[in-house]
Amino acid sequence: MSKLLNLKLILILMLSGAFNYSESQEVSGTVTDDASQPLPGVSVIVKGSSTGTTTDFDGNYSISANNGDTLVFSYVGFETQEIVVTGSTLNVSMHAGVALDEVVLLGNRAKPRTILDSPVPIDNIGVEELTSGGQPTIEAMLTFKVPSFNAQNQAISDATAHYDPADLRGLGPSRTLVLINGKRKNQSAQVFLNRTPGKGEVGIDLKSIPTAAIERVEILRDGASAQYGSDAIAGVINMVLKKDAQFSTFTAKTGVTSEGDGFNFATDFNTTLGFGEGGFINLTLGYYNQELTNRAGTPGVADLPGDARPNEIAWAQNTPDLGMHVGQPDLEKGDVFVNMSHPVGEHSEFYSFHGYTLRTGRSFAYYRAPYWRRDVADAGFITAPEDFQGYQPSFEARIKDHLNVAGLDMDLGNDWRADASITFGKNSVDYTVNNSVNRDYLADNGTSPRTFKPGGYSLSNVIGNLDFSKVFSDMVSGSFGLEYKKEKFEAREGNPLSYYGAGSDSFAGVKPEEAGEWDRNNFAAYMGLDFDVSDALLLGIAGRYEDFSDFGDNFSWKIFGRQKLGDKGALRASYSTGFRAPTLHQRHLTNSQYIIVASSPEPLLQGTLANNNPAVEALGVPNLFAETSKNLAAGITYKFDRNFSASLDFYSIKVDDRVLFSSQIGSDSDDTTTNPVEQILEDNGVVAVQFFINAGDTKTTGADFIINYRNMDLGSGKLHANLAANFNKTTIDAINTPDALAQNGYDIFARIEKGLITSARPKSKFILGLDYESEKVDIGLYNTLFGKVTITSPNGPANDQALSSKLATDLSVSYNFTDKLSITGIINNIFDVYPDVTLASTGTAQAGSRFVYSSEVQQLGQLGTNYSVGLNYRF
Repeated sequence: MSKLLNLKLILILMLSGAFNYSESQEVSGTVTDDASQPLPGVSVIVKGSSTGTTTDFDGNYSISANNGDTLVFSYVGFETQEIVVTGSTLNVSMHAGVALDEVVLLGNRAKPRTILDSPVPIDNIGVEELTSGGQPTIEAMLTFKVPSFNAQNQAISDATAHYDPADLRGLGPSRTLVLINGKRKNQSAQVFLNRTPGKGEVGIDLKSIPTAAIERVEILRDGASAQYGSDAIAGVINMVLKKDAQFSTFTAKTGVTSEGDGFNFATDFNTTLGFGEGGFINLTLGYYNQELTNRAGTPGVADLPGDARPNEIAWAQNTPDLGMHVGQPDLEKGDVFVNMSHPVGEHSEFYSFHGYTLRTGRSFAYYRAPYWRRDVADAGFITAPEDFQGYQPSFEARIKDHLNVAGLDMDLGNDWRADASITFGKNSVDYTVNNSVNRDYLADNGTSPRTFKPGGYSLSNVIGNLDFSKVFSDMVSGSFGLEYKKEKFEAREGNPLSYYGAGSDSFAGVKPEEAGEWDRNNFAAYMGLDFDVSDALLLGIAGRYEDFSDFGDNFSWKIFGRQKLGDKGALRASYSTGFRAPTLHQRHLTNSQYIIVASSPEPLLQGTLANNNPAVEALGVPNLFAETSKNLAAGITYKFDRNFSASLDFYSIKVDDRVLFSSQIGSDSDDTTTNPVEQILEDNGVVAVQFFINAGDTKTTGADFIINYRNMDLGSGKLHANLAANFNKTTIDAINTPDALAQNGYDIFARIEKGLITSARPKSKFILGLDYESEKVDIGLYNTLFGKVTITSPNGPANDQALSSKLATDLSVSYNFTDKLSITGIINNIFDVYPDVTLASTGTAQAGSRFVYSSEVQQLGQLGTNYSVGLNYRF
């Protein structure tokens, strides 16, 4: 009976809100900062409703409101203002404030809330804070600003070297959802197949999002599949694009490492143009170029075999690094981003944004030492046999990424809003292998090409969204919507000579039987309700149903709550279920390539068979299905005063049926009989086979801590301090091996693969940032302490190596010639800190000391000190 009464009460409240519509007036005014300069892009909302707008280029706004309503003004880096409407004109001056007062878009569709009001932890990072540390790309910026976010370049990892796998809370690239202006960003075309963090997964191509186009980044650190769908297990990152920018901005920056390599140059331009009556077009143009770095070891003659030839000995003596290039690749990138909006009628808005990025890059494979390739030497193909010095294949990628969104945001009246949109996104990569040889073609024909086109991959999606929100009353607000998505994955066949025999050395081409197109579609419906039981207590629920054409359906749900501690703090907690759909890549990828096997001094050929391949099915591996998760989180946030705030959040995330990229399954130690697995290898002509399988159950626990102190008087300026930390631990609770493999004694996920999940990312990270601002000089000092990581040895735990914590210190100094022109000098990693040297006793893919530092686990990268200088001009 009590449940029925509660339902009746909710319906009465909803209906009373639905018919409580009164005539409103247009309230307008100008928003300025402390220096009386107009502030464009300020969020203006009617408190307790979904009605909102933003200020234009001149800081002006206009909004429908009644006398007695409260308008909430919020902007990144400024203290939120709440002002009661008493007339048709309201001018506002905003003051520098703390993050807890900022209104964020993530986490709630019906009623905009500040970070303090939110029932889940959300970071809100403005573009000036992102760029202050001098990092060149958005994933690097986030690594040195957000403790639970990690990404580093992966040397000698084929196409992975051009994407840099990134993750949140150590859960892998696949389990963080990335949005742009609240719309889902398409995944990359590339699967990370090499032994790097995120092996076997697919992420978002963050390099395709130019920082110059971003106003701020919102990061929801909580499971959110029930609100946003697949992939949001670790959280959600929303890139909010610039709108009516106050100035046109031109920047140029160049830098180089202390070793004299890695020269880079970047320039971008952002401006806002008028669009019809009341509309805008924000345009971003960007260019970035970087040269390679090399931190290879120098094993020299120690690597020579016992039967070394005279030319091989001379080569090793004259080339102690054995020709290796271990470091970041060459890269050239161009961006175009457009974000536009135009009013439709009095209360609706047409919006559209488009991004296109084209980049090319060159990384390197292992140098094919002359004693590794005596068949090529003896053929006299490249040089006379007695002069042969080997060769180093280069792996070159051409990557295109574009995103196109158009929609209509509609005010339906009576606090109802609707948003209808369509999204098209695509990422594609095409490969070129240079300075290589097809050894089988050479053996059969006495010659070989040196350049190969081994094919490529692309992933695209089309998404239609229809979203509704309604503030029913001061107590109840809600949202619901529908989504339809169609995805397509394409594997493009390489040139026939790239896959002739074993294929081009270092990367075999995509064969005709491996090429093809695959697609799927899914339908989703979601809803959510927030109950503001009182000014202090908020309770909410959310649910989402999705049905995928290739594996089935899923229902995820979430409950959450927030209890305010007066006007300054809040306790918050949530529990949710989540899911991640296996990607089309993981379902359909089939290829063969040379990989590094720890027991072999040179690369060997390995094959990946699709999950639905009959040979894999014969081993008892089922078709892929969705991972599921359970996420429990709780925390506290408190604003001691307008300048001092802190938050502490704990989380526990269990992922069941996690999709794993299996270990290399090869021949067993019994040479007298052939087991079923060995027969599959023989039939496919490879030394080992790998596949994707729902086999892992993992648990991730951790905590995030953030403390901010702003506006401390220091001389003629202000000092701002920020301390943030993340503690994170992942364990593997179970690996579920199919019977056919278990009965033949196969370990489908060896401990070295497990180590990439449990210990390849830092288990802790601390960031201490100090910013001093004055009229002429701005100084930033940033310290990032990366916690320990462990190199997991294939030879047992006794040979594992723990790499000690490492501290990177960055210094930034800016001089403001005028309020429009400034110059900035930056030193990253002042003390030239590198990871610990990898011990040969680990038995990992060190390849005879060719790697000084691990290519498998990552902390702060392998660049050392980097110097850069930049110019910023706004007009």
